[in-house]
Amino acid sequence: MAVDAQGGDNAPGCVVEGIKQFLGDFKDSEVLLFGHEDRLRPLLDMPDGVKAHVTLINAPEEITMHDEPMMAVRRKQDSSLVMGLKAVSDGRAQAFVSAGSTGAMFIGAMVTLKMLRGISRPAIGAIFPGLNKPFLLMDCGANADCQADYLRQFGLMGNTYMQKVLGVSEPKVALVNIGAEEEKGSKLYKEAHQLMKAQSDYRFIGNVESRELMQGEHDVIVCDGFTGNIILKYAEGLVKSLFKVIKGEVMQSLRGKLGGLMLKPTFTKVKDSMNSDRYGGAPLLGVNGAVVKAHGSSNGYAFAKALEQARLMVVSDVTGTLRRGLEEKA
Repeated sequence: MAVDAQGGDNAPGCVVEGIKQFLGDFKDSEVLLFGHEDRLRPLLDMPDGVKAHVTLINAPEEITMHDEPMMAVRRKQDSSLVMGLKAVSDGRAQAFVSAGSTGAMFIGAMVTLKMLRGISRPAIGAIFPGLNKPFLLMDCGANADCQADYLRQFGLMGNTYMQKVLGVSEPKVALVNIGAEEEKGSKLYKEAHQLMKAQSDYRFIGNVESRELMQGEHDVIVCDGFTGNIILKYAEGLVKSLFKVIKGEVMQSLRGKLGGLMLKPTFTKVKDSMNSDRYGGAPLLGVNGAVVKAHGSSNGYAFAKALEQARLMVVSDVTGTLRRGLEEKA
């Protein structure tokens, strides 16, 4: 694993903590840790059996959230993000994980790893904890402006990911829209619907309205990156707000406090089931390599899960499966 130690709100502390947790469970893995050596070395207080699996590589430059992605990738060749992607490109690592700039990671992966043949643009997927089962939302922010065929391709990549990583034998792929009828939506979504309906590479079951997303009846939800990013961030905020409202109401009276105490195990179970941290990060699909974008506000647990997801992408050969499938159709 090539890991960007400088990316994210809580870096490098959460990154190092995530690596400790990850290597504690997966001792078959090796980590190339890219970042400021002077900052990182004091943090690497790990058991010898874990520390032996970490190689620290000095990366003196850093790409921040304020940098313009294209210029940053071009000019900051010694940054932890660019150096980590190059490690995958030259075969020193099989996967790359970062909680840093989404835009820089997107551009960097396209430039360094190149696109899979038959894919126009890579897309970021995010696992959502649905009511009945988790589902993958594609795209979650990589492509704000899309063409209809991009959405068809997002469905193909999402279908492969759900089969290989989450073990869904025949994923149900849907297109998010303002109505279930195929004539609903903008020109982009009407055209995308027809393309997805006409293909035979995956099981397309039509449109789905946003209010139905969390019901868990679908395995892959396709949309443009602008819409997907709004859905992602609204869902995150809504879950946090609901738990704050519930806690506030419970604490207002003695009866509420007693009831809350009795229901605490249930509340904890519900909170855990809706916790997106357990899915770790969002895979960037469509490039020649396993790349996972951890959440910018990741804690150690969430970053460990992002590493676990990247490992599973490698073990399951998601990129290879997608590449071979695309070559067969070429």
